[in-house]
Amino acid sequence: MKVTIYTDGAARGNPHGPGGYGTVLQFVDAAGTLHERELSAGYKKTTNNRMELMAAIVGLEALNRPCQVDLYSDSKYLTDAFNQHWIDGWKRRGWKKADKKPVKNVRLWQRLLAAMEPHQVIFHWVKGHDGHPENERCDRLATAAADGSCLLEDDLDES
Repeated sequence: MKVTIYTDGAARGNPHGPGGYGTVLQFVDAAGTLHERELSAGYKKTTNNRMELMAAIVGLEALNRPCQVDLYSDSKYLTDAFNQHWIDGWKRRGWKKADKKPVKNVRLWQRLLAAMEPHQVIFHWVKGHDGHPENERCDRLATAAADGSCLLEDDLDES
């Protein structure tokens, strides 16, 4: 099954202001019918990078069977971690970057890796705020969630 996931994260007053993520999942069935699902949530205090990761995580966790996934994000932090193989080095070095400093958001990276496990995922970077319809849609979802009144707590103290 082939699924396309579009993601975006937002944070007001980054770092440590309110933030949110937006995710759109798309699947075309055998009859050619497009099925879509939107996911979003807002957090009281977070960072843009955490929201970019959460957008990808919730999209992948929403899948209920192994899929071929094309995941689109305007976050180089997310896409380069896989396309430039940074994550392989981080894991090999015990979640340390090349400069020996600790990788931030380790638990989210680990959750993302677990969510990816049953799937074949290809990460695609798209330029943000450049008129890409699904990226703009995800941005609207993320910013609306960040500006919402039912904000969740984020564990900013995690390593």
